[in-house]
Amino acid sequence: MDKERPKWDNKVQYLLTCIGFAVGLGNVWRFPYLCQIYGGGAFLIPYAIALVFEGLPLLHMELAIGQRLRLGSVGVWNSISPYLGGLGVASMLVSFLVGLFYNMILAWILWYFFHSFQSPLPWRGCPLNLNHTGYVSECEMSSPVNYFWYRETLNITPSIETSGSLQWWLVLCLASAWCLVYICFIRGIETIGKAIYVTATFPYLVLTIFLVRSLTLDGATDGLIYLFTPKWETLKDPKVWLDAATQIFFSLSLAFGGLIAFSSYNVQKNDCERDALIVGLVNSFTSLYAAIPIFAILGFKAKENYNECQNWNILTLTNSFSIGDKNITVENYDDWLNYLNATNPSEVESLNLKTCNLQTFLDQSVSGTGLAFIVFTEAVIEMPGAQVWAVLFFVMLFSLGLSSMFGNLEGVLTPLLDLHQNPFPVFFPCLPTGLICLTSFSVALIFTLGSGNYWLEIFNSYVGSVPLLIIAFFEIIGVVYVYGINRFSDDIEWMTGRRPNIYWQATWRFISPLMLLVVFVAYVVVEAEQRPTYNTWNPDYWVFAICVLLSVLPVVSIPLVALYKFLGFLQEYGMKMRN
Repeated sequence: MDKERPKWDNKVQYLLTCIGFAVGLGNVWRFPYLCQIYGGGAFLIPYAIALVFEGLPLLHMELAIGQRLRLGSVGVWNSISPYLGGLGVASMLVSFLVGLFYNMILAWILWYFFHSFQSPLPWRGCPLNLNHTGYVSECEMSSPVNYFWYRETLNITPSIETSGSLQWWLVLCLASAWCLVYICFIRGIETIGKAIYVTATFPYLVLTIFLVRSLTLDGATDGLIYLFTPKWETLKDPKVWLDAATQIFFSLSLAFGGLIAFSSYNVQKNDCERDALIVGLVNSFTSLYAAIPIFAILGFKAKENYNECQNWNILTLTNSFSIGDKNITVENYDDWLNYLNATNPSEVESLNLKTCNLQTFLDQSVSGTGLAFIVFTEAVIEMPGAQVWAVLFFVMLFSLGLSSMFGNLEGVLTPLLDLHQNPFPVFFPCLPTGLICLTSFSVALIFTLGSGNYWLEIFNSYVGSVPLLIIAFFEIIGVVYVYGINRFSDDIEWMTGRRPNIYWQATWRFISPLMLLVVFVAYVVVEAEQRPTYNTWNPDYWVFAICVLLSVLPVVSIPLVALYKFLGFLQEYGMKMRN
């Protein structure tokens, strides 16, 4: 089996694939958000601690165990102990469920990409109403950017209880996204290795272009000062440390099984320790590198909003007090306001002037889809050559998401093929990949409903959180205390030529398992405090039940498989005793 197993063409392909899987959409739209709400530079301290004592040890462990045993997640844990086979099944289920909603995000990105070639951009202004006598009132009450996202893209329903119909444009975009994934994945690592040269490197080119352009925007300095000015008092909040630990954990794509699968195609004599350090550090560097242009653009948007607010106040004062045009400027606005407040306080008060504070606009935090499809698109329309920047931005997001999808799909496909030793005929090598993509597309149609965004938020919040923490905890316990830390160290010494040092030994044995346990308990406590009380007559109760099911479903496979193996052992033992 070892001789027949595919191999990477070269080391660069393997590293780029691991980096592409680890570096995803979260690096662009969640890391900057956490920096924004948790005191800028101060957040980097717990983030770095989590990287050193949680992220890198787990990353090294997964790459090493996959490379040594040369199997997917199910095969690896079955080899270590039959009773741990459920870990691989759990990883496979998580990868499948995450792939469902992750590719829906790629479908949204495709929808925006197709519209980015229009001039003007369709989210620049409100559409006309049916009578062509004015603009759509819903858009005027909100904003063009919000209207395009919530109405013309999602056509969102008022609540999750109202499903709505399938949105045909989203169905087409979702089908296109799965077709692209299938094409890139059609012959496994053979085609992934070729596609990854583009999908893993292109985002860095676009980020560099955005970095250069964003630093020239008015207000960019304000955004960068906001990013790097630490607010040390935020470190007293336990939630900062919890979010830092979970961010580095999920950012590195640990416990999905994809990294184990990718490393299983390596030659066994390979320096997996160096690979883990490269992938982990590049992932964190990318998060910081992406945060700089993002914050520069957010600073530009905040400055635009601040100037717009100031100009509205200036125009209001100019018209109300019959002051000559351009007498009141942004520079002397405070002086004029103090003067008018002293001479005509009641009239100034009646104008209901806006409170314009740059810091307030900078504090307006948003993450995830809100950053990509609302905040960033709103900022882009104010930039010269808006179409070019919109196209580049959405191509970058699609490249990031596509390379992460390779890992999600590999985390499903490799264990299945290892389990059945590829039962499909040689003249149908693409059949298993096609079946997985078709099944995933069919199930993911729920996200194209009018209520699809609500379902996606549920999947995002519960599929990729608690299950991964539990899987990772049992993974490290399985390697250290079942497989044996000394045996594992011997394997690494055989593969790399050197024995793991005291840092790896201490983190694997004690620090990382303890951190995972603390993060899990803290996560459950925080969720329990935020969870309202439901009764069975409330529709939200059933939504909550689905959330719990999504959290528990992958993890349940761990004891179920162990029980199944144990019953099989008892049956075999009984037959031997009878004979």
